[in-house]
Amino acid sequence: MRQRYLALLSMFASLPAMALTFQTRLENIEWKVEGDKFECRLIQPITDFGSGAFVRRAGEQAVFRLNAYNSMMGEGSATLLAAAAPWQPGRGDINLGAVRINRGHVLFNSSQAQAGSLVRGLLEGRSPLVRHYSSSGGLSEVRLLPVKFRQAYGDYEACTAKLLPKNFEQVRQTQIGFPGGGIELDAQARINLQVMVDYMKADPTVNHVTLDGHSDNTGNRLTNRDLSRRRALAVMDYFKENGLQESQITLRFHGEQYPLVRNSSAANRAKNRRVSVRLDRTPEPEKTAPAASVINPASVS
Repeated sequence: MRQRYLALLSMFASLPAMALTFQTRLENIEWKVEGDKFECRLIQPITDFGSGAFVRRAGEQAVFRLNAYNSMMGEGSATLLAAAAPWQPGRGDINLGAVRINRGHVLFNSSQAQAGSLVRGLLEGRSPLVRHYSSSGGLSEVRLLPVKFRQAYGDYEACTAKLLPKNFEQVRQTQIGFPGGGIELDAQARINLQVMVDYMKADPTVNHVTLDGHSDNTGNRLTNRDLSRRRALAVMDYFKENGLQESQITLRFHGEQYPLVRNSSAANRAKNRRVSVRLDRTPEPEKTAPAASVINPASVS
């Protein structure tokens, strides 16, 4: 009897750990498109888990993001696949490499290349699949289905077509060059400034500009300081012509004091003739609470 019991224990110990799979039922599959000028999201909710989403920010390509309400996956590495559908005989899964599972609601953001491969796979009927083995050998899988994807993807592309050309991190700091040595804005400078102006118009929380004018070391210090001031003024005038108030602009000028590169060649001196532009969000002043009403006890009958 003891030998049979030990044999049963050995058999169960040799069985693989039960796989835990999260997948929405076919009849309940939906794709949702959300977004604005700053970010577009193409989302499939996953029953009892969270959601998978393609997220594209302005100025960037999309990434794939896995969100969880309360993830049963532990931290560590998982495999991302573009899995073939059961009704596609002869087609194997495509291994897109590893992703790092983190704590919190956002388990991971894929690379842009991985997200591009997942989109192409969905258009071919493949499923994004995340496969994770725990330290104890347990298997967890999260799968999205390609049902209704093509139509939703069209709506998502319409959203991405309206994204701004750059996001805040990309547009926040820009060097406006004066390679010819003068104080006039050239065509490239106007293009770069217009991108910043368009962003500020779309995001009213970005409401302050700091301008730092610079020169090379060709002239004397007084001349260089004046050149850097007039270049900064030219940039300030462009912002004012496009709706900014002078109170939103801080203007500084430094002459040759802070070169970007050494003034050791004509090309380097051209780089140093510039205005550094920085956009900032100025926090709104805190609202003070109204003073509490004070009742004079003597006046209460």
